[in-house]
Amino acid sequence: MILDYEPGDKVQNPSNKEWGIGQVQSIIDNKVTVNFENVGKKVINADNIELVKIYE
Repeated sequence: MILDYEPGDKVQNPSNKEWGIGQVQSIIDNKVTVNFENVGKKVINADNIELVKIYE
């Protein structure tokens, strides 16, 4: 799987929009660590959840 984001990018989890905008912290294998504005750091399995990149 090719991920179209990298550390520093802004993303949103479409299935949990209430988490707010998140910033990608790290990507190791398919585990993406994101710091979301409303819920803090979450580790996302990119095999199960597709994050949407936010372009500003």
